Amino acid sequence: MEIKPVAVYHSPLKEKFGLPRQSGIVPALRGRVTLLPEYKSGDALRGLEDFDYIWLVWGFHLNREGSGEGRLTVRPPRLGGNQRIGVFASRSPYRPNPLGLSSVRIVSVHPEKGIIEVEGADLADGTPVYDIKPYVEYADSHRGVRSGFVDKHSWEQLELRVKDGLGDRLGENELKAVCELISQDPRPRYQNDPERIYHLKYGSFDVDFNIFGKTAEIIDIRKIR
Repeated sequence: MEIKPVAVYHSPLKEKFGLPRQSGIVPALRGRVTLLPEYKSGDALRGLEDFDYIWLVWGFHLNREGSGEGRLTVRPPRLGGNQRIGVFASRSPYRPNPLGLSSVRIVSVHPEKGIIEVEGADLADGTPVYDIKPYVEYADSHRGVRSGFVDKHSWEQLELRVKDGLGDRLGENELKAVCELISQDPRPRYQNDPERIYHLKYGSFDVDFNIFGKTAEIIDIRKIR
């Protein structure tokens, strides 16, 4: 079976570092789904404005190590990056087929432009989108169900501080999104160096921060030239 993209996702995040590990955990992060020319018609999105969420089926295009073919176990960050579980018991991006599935909130729909503005996505800029489906609560929501190791290992967010005077360099929503991204602790599990300065590229800005214990501090925000 051959599948082809129907759209491309555009985001302030162009690299894997800093991407949310799941959709919905950084609600301030906004982006847009842009239909490819052959689907850019008012007909393709007709009626979507009556929904609050959509499912995106997309591809892990930044995985330079390949799709993960033959990799039967993975090490989820929530388990500290040390414990292995089966690839089909995880939501790892390294899978036999490099396909992702994300539920994102619709901000606005522009049928004639072929654009869906969304928030809370965990996709990088330029991600190919293979399908778009409306989220339907009665069929897609299952409350009170078991969620495996996720139920037993909580994810503790970092306390975030912003160095005085830096917050004004970003818009209100941009700063909120950056703070939500960093508070999720984007570091690989094996990195724990309080002297290290990390760099998050967000749109046209480079955000420098460090992490010590359970606290992260944004120490500089620079315009990328």
